[in-house]
Amino acid sequence: MSRRDRLKGLFDDTAQELAAAHVEDTAARGPAGPVRSMALTLGRMEEETKAMQEALLSGERVVELDPNVVDSSFIRDRLGDVVLDIDDELVQSIAENGQEVPILVRQHPMEQGRYQVAYGHRRLQAIKLLGRKVLAIVRKLDDADVVIAQGIENSARRNLSYIERALFAFNLEEGGFERPVIMKALSTDKTELSKLISVARTVPGDVIRAIGAAPGIGRRKWIALSQAMTGNAVSKLHNLIADEAFTRAESDARFEMAVAELSRKETVKSEATEYEWKPKTGERIRGRIKASDTSFTLALKTADAPAFGDFISRRLDELYEAYRSDKFREAGE
Repeated sequence: MSRRDRLKGLFDDTAQELAAAHVEDTAARGPAGPVRSMALTLGRMEEETKAMQEALLSGERVVELDPNVVDSSFIRDRLGDVVLDIDDELVQSIAENGQEVPILVRQHPMEQGRYQVAYGHRRLQAIKLLGRKVLAIVRKLDDADVVIAQGIENSARRNLSYIERALFAFNLEEGGFERPVIMKALSTDKTELSKLISVARTVPGDVIRAIGAAPGIGRRKWIALSQAMTGNAVSKLHNLIADEAFTRAESDARFEMAVAELSRKETVKSEATEYEWKPKTGERIRGRIKASDTSFTLALKTADAPAFGDFISRRLDELYEAYRSDKFREAGE
């Protein structure tokens, strides 16, 4: 089998892997938006596979590159990189069988002699770990081609969490990409894209980074959190993310802690008030009253104070029953 035919088959295999990944993802997330996303992704994968096959048929060569001159994409799509180790399945596969699928790169637009990955970030990482040369197809790609290829790659490996998708969409729009390109990169439609960008724009970036990828937290919860963003809510979350217990927790737990913090009602204690009481009949006895949310004190003065205080004390049960009767009567009115 010629190299051209072998590579054509390998790219076909890659497309099948992408399709399988999205079928699994659809089963996990439910049949609403993801069904549309799967259809968009499968169509996009078919286009990309066809483009790669045409590139091979037109004579594009697979070259060997020093992995140290190949940089990651110009725009991040993840809140935390998944670091491979020597025991990783992909690393072991390449160690035993060699690199079967080349990565896709473009010449670095700013640095002579360097390249940027469009597709194959994990393979590049694995090959760096093994200390080998990386097989690559070098193509002339614009920025839109790169982010679309990056979106295809994300379908084949661990799927982006909801907030990572939201940040990716937001960063692309901030970088000047048109929404049709972003929709293609994320395999989503116009309505869902608007929600993604809105969430990433509304929740402060430092709060998102502090929470992390939160892989178990989906669309509804992130939208609800974004809708709760007020000046006071942001202040509460900034205090929370500085707490050591928050930073030690897992990412999903940090999200739930943020929601709990915003749900917690603050108890606002009013200041205690003090005032003087004296009888309307003009006697010299005086009382000093101090009241707060949780306490009430009455201090009596002058010679009659002990006797009057004893009089009140002996009638406390009677006074309390009268108070309760008045309270119940007012509640029933």
